[in-house]
Amino acid sequence: MKSPIKIIKYSGDVVAFDVDKLINSLRRSQASEELIPQIVEQIEHQLYEGITTKKIYQMAFKMLKGKSRVSASKYKLKKALMELGPSGFPFEKLTGKLLEHEGFKTKVGVIVQGNCVQHEVDVIAQKDNKHYMIECKYHSDQGRFCNVKIPLYIYSRFLDVEKQWGLQKGHEAKLHKGVVYTNTRFTSDAVQYGKCVGLLLTSWDYPMGDGLKDRIDKSGLHPLTALTTLTKSEKTKLLDIGIVLCKELHENPALLEQIGIDKKRHKNILEDSRELCTTN
Repeated sequence: MKSPIKIIKYSGDVVAFDVDKLINSLRRSQASEELIPQIVEQIEHQLYEGITTKKIYQMAFKMLKGKSRVSASKYKLKKALMELGPSGFPFEKLTGKLLEHEGFKTKVGVIVQGNCVQHEVDVIAQKDNKHYMIECKYHSDQGRFCNVKIPLYIYSRFLDVEKQWGLQKGHEAKLHKGVVYTNTRFTSDAVQYGKCVGLLLTSWDYPMGDGLKDRIDKSGLHPLTALTTLTKSEKTKLLDIGIVLCKELHENPALLEQIGIDKKRHKNILEDSRELCTTN
């Protein structure tokens, strides 16, 4: 029996190529069931010992883009989150929009008085008796994970804020929670610490079934950086004026003219934006 081909992940780890992971990522992009085996077969023919997951992703993305721009956009969601930088503020806005969609009232980028000192908090979210202090840790490199130092630091800030919140009228029955969002992943120590102290953690694929990728797919709140019909500089112009979602483009087409995009290209951009807003 032929031994499986070893591939190199973004983290540098060497693992056996898993065809099921490739199939699942293509399914998540809603590529057709006819197209998926064609792409898998082509990629399997091009595999070699030591190929990187980045190279495999690039091959699959190129093939998808040739068949379906929208599937290619969905397939590149992880990369699209990386492209929200460099400041990290668009990721904070995306986090706020996701929570709003889920029924929270949110404020992004606020100064909060703690018991000892003031804190700049990325997102404050409230719904029913839930009151969350959320910190967003954005990385532009897939190989960078959130280690235990980050939840340790954020939890200490949350405790200072929570003490002050507890003194406010009407907060006796509120459930105060510290939360960390990251567009990459948490180390196992970070997850263990979060569970131990009751700090909520959200990453690309954590909690399982309810991570960023699942919630973005369910809500249709795809970042505009996922669009294959916009250039990098056009995406930057939109991010610079505070636009982060395909939904915002779909709802306000005049934005395209505002940043100087030729009218001939509007139709494809808006069509893709509309399709990405459609929930499964």
